[in-house]
Amino acid sequence: MISTSHLAEGAIDGRQAVAEASSRRVVPKPVPESQVQDPRKYQIEQLKRRFSAQQSNLQNRTTNLSFHLKPSDPDFPFELDYLDCEVQVPASYPKGRPVLRVKNKDIPRGFSVNIERGWDKLAREKEGATLLALTNALDKDLEALLSEQKTETVTLVSFKDTRHLETSSTGLDDDIAPAQPEPSKPVPVPVHKPYKPEESFTKEEIAQAKARRAQETRQLESRMGRMAHFQRSPDTIVYTLPLEAKRRTELPVELQAIQSVQLIIPLLYPLQPLRILLNDVESKDAELLEEAFARRAAQQNQMSLMSHLNYLTQNMHTLAKSVQVLVKSAPVAGPIEDATVDKGKSVETTKGFKEDGDEKRHVLVIPRPPEWTMVGGSDDSNESESDGDYSWDSGDESDGGGVAITNNNVASATPLAERGTSISFPSIELHSIELLQVSLLSINVKCERCRTINEVTSLRPNAEKESSCKKCATALSVKFRPEMVHQNSIRAGFIDCSGCTVADMLPSTFVPTCGRCSTSSPGLVSVRGEVTTNVCRECHGKFTFKIPEVKFLAISHGSALPPTTGPKRRLEKLGLHAGEPLPDRGVCSHYKKSYRWFRFSCCSKVYTCDKCHDEQDDHPHEWANRMICGWCSREQNYAVEACGFCGRSVIGRKGRGFWEGGKGTRDRTMMSRKDKRKFRRVGPGEAKKKD
Repeated sequence: MISTSHLAEGAIDGRQAVAEASSRRVVPKPVPESQVQDPRKYQIEQLKRRFSAQQSNLQNRTTNLSFHLKPSDPDFPFELDYLDCEVQVPASYPKGRPVLRVKNKDIPRGFSVNIERGWDKLAREKEGATLLALTNALDKDLEALLSEQKTETVTLVSFKDTRHLETSSTGLDDDIAPAQPEPSKPVPVPVHKPYKPEESFTKEEIAQAKARRAQETRQLESRMGRMAHFQRSPDTIVYTLPLEAKRRTELPVELQAIQSVQLIIPLLYPLQPLRILLNDVESKDAELLEEAFARRAAQQNQMSLMSHLNYLTQNMHTLAKSVQVLVKSAPVAGPIEDATVDKGKSVETTKGFKEDGDEKRHVLVIPRPPEWTMVGGSDDSNESESDGDYSWDSGDESDGGGVAITNNNVASATPLAERGTSISFPSIELHSIELLQVSLLSINVKCERCRTINEVTSLRPNAEKESSCKKCATALSVKFRPEMVHQNSIRAGFIDCSGCTVADMLPSTFVPTCGRCSTSSPGLVSVRGEVTTNVCRECHGKFTFKIPEVKFLAISHGSALPPTTGPKRRLEKLGLHAGEPLPDRGVCSHYKKSYRWFRFSCCSKVYTCDKCHDEQDDHPHEWANRMICGWCSREQNYAVEACGFCGRSVIGRKGRGFWEGGKGTRDRTMMSRKDKRKFRRVGPGEAKKKD
């Protein structure tokens, strides 16, 4: 064995096949000429092309670059869409170091300081690196910088000194006019609020609340999780959900821009109250609407999360109107000086209010159960006659309940009968679309008789269309009964088939309804997997829908095959018994080694051979497509040599049926030399041609 640890002088190690390269052959990395001439301008342009940075110049000739840095790590653990960066490049760059400022408002200032310090550290360590290289290095270290402990920061708050306004003036003013004492202002008497102890719950109540919260949040995620604006906080307390108001035009002007809502679900829900936040708009109406929803959620704590969300979607305009009425009817509070009274009088008023409240503490106000208010029911109150009534349906209790959709938003008031084959879109994506309906359906159907795929196009709603199979000419009939597709229903309707089954959906025409103005758009042709985008002709809003998957579910079997045209022919009763041989085993005078009978397709009658058919019938024979075995008397499809049931040969010995089995040939040039028919009855003319 040869050792490689001790090598002779001058020998080449196996790890280094060639000698070290000469220093004359080492070539430096090429640098663009523009970078050599003006490195500052070149690197700024490079950063602008890479991140689409916005450039601005400060007074001290410092260049300010603003851009968004998205984390490139696909497994980035933090909920950060992008880093709002502002890089300040001094005029003395590259001698002077660039400075980074993080402008994100959703990041605590302590973490922003960590990122800025990380940039300074990279700039010190990599002095010759370009701005783009520093930015890429910051992108790689972003997770580590955000994982560090937050830097402690101090917030400075300035207070205005007003003590000089309260004291009397001094100096020359004392000689001019003596100081007059200001009249004493009445001091408001503080009203002591009664002590309210914190709510306490038993272990059983907490366990039941946690189980209900887990069930309802799981239901909320399964129904709303596929939507575009859905977000969930890591602690599963705050859910950001898309919100499509039913009557957006009836909302106050400041609330019409609401597109999403933040649903705050406490850990001990429903023991703790449910709240919402409308962050899309900033107005007093939004705050009042949040308070009104919180009060109603506390009263109706038996409702599920989906029920609360559906109620908010359907009756947001009603809540907003009721809040505005309460604000207008409430008395306007005056200034503090007018509202304050004498000490004794205020104390008496306060005591009187407390006494009145104590007298009626035994009265418990029970809210009206929601199931007593029915859609379309008669009620004396004006609230029940409004369009925003809450309705309850016992059939939806297992699914979390919800607000019933009025008849104006569905295709028909009565639900369709569940029969035939249902068509649904499990993962459909609807953006700014309230309703979606199939106006012209095109599908592929499979014939039940021959299993051939046929196309049925332009199926109109509730109109039966008849066709025939392109192979076996079997009559087919298809009828489409549509349903509305929306955020809470993925079923598009039912297909009633006769003589066929549904195979696939072809490009069809869909009619979307705008989610902003509730206007139906003209038909749009779409197919599975295609993203369709258009603009509403009424409000010019953009809407999009996509059908990633189409699912067919056979609920009931279609009707039987329709009868063929013309009178049905009766089959012959031959008096045969399966397992017993045919008379003379099916042999006739024309073919002595044919052990079978044939059923000819021209008349559906059984004959021993084609010659027997021509002798006994008045029409020429056609090819037979079925046969009856002479050994077991079983009818079957035509076979060349053997029976498909008993396996016996129906042409005598196998390989001897030259003219009858279909394998023989009459071309003597193609015959085998061992075949005696190759040279039989050869005439003198043909023999001379052969020689």
